Amino acid sequence: MRLAIISDIHANLEALTKSLELIDHMGVDEIVCLGDVVGYGANPNECIEVLRERCSFILKGNHDAAAVDLSAAETFTTNARFSAVWTNKILGKENKDFLGGLPYTQEREKSLYVHATPCNPQEWEYILTEYDAKFSFRCFEQVVCFIGHTHAPAIFDEDGKAKMIRRDSRAIVNVGSVGQPRDGNPKLSFGVFDSERWEYENIRSAYDIKGASQKIEDAGLPRGLAERLWVGI
Repeated sequence: MRLAIISDIHANLEALTKSLELIDHMGVDEIVCLGDVVGYGANPNECIEVLRERCSFILKGNHDAAAVDLSAAETFTTNARFSAVWTNKILGKENKDFLGGLPYTQEREKSLYVHATPCNPQEWEYILTEYDAKFSFRCFEQVVCFIGHTHAPAIFDEDGKAKMIRRDSRAIVNVGSVGQPRDGNPKLSFGVFDSERWEYENIRSAYDIKGASQKIEDAGLPRGLAERLWVGI
């Protein structure tokens, strides 16, 4: 089975649309989403509605949680809190209820899917380093765990950072962010996993950043949220 794994769309409809165009040409069997459908961007309702139609499952991210319950945004940065409040106001009731009911994790045969980490997924911790990954391997039994949250694509196996997944080693794979990359590369990021061949590929692509950033400014969201899209931070 070929599976497209997307995460951290952050209400960026332009990036989501481009990602789905690419996915449609790749002949994947399913699409799954690791969360943070909303937050930062200007099209939360539209992104939710598209993903509800296209994804086999969607997980809850910290910005999804904060859009429903603003107390979850208390530890956010100033711009992120502003965005959470704005998103909370603009979301339709059905979409808000949908986000509130999303699960934290999903299991599929030899794979675990989670937004942040397999250890206490509702605490929204980060896997950034080899040490973080080494600790996280203790928290799941599956062969591979797919994550998002950091907005930076990466692969960790039991030996440390890796360039690819291997059948003889467990792995933690960060698929990166569709809507707000933060690895210094402004191109959208998602993953494609072939469970039969046991192969994983990170997909990067340019998209209409101008359109997405202009919408953010037009919506009255902080200008910094628009500017960061151009530089991938």
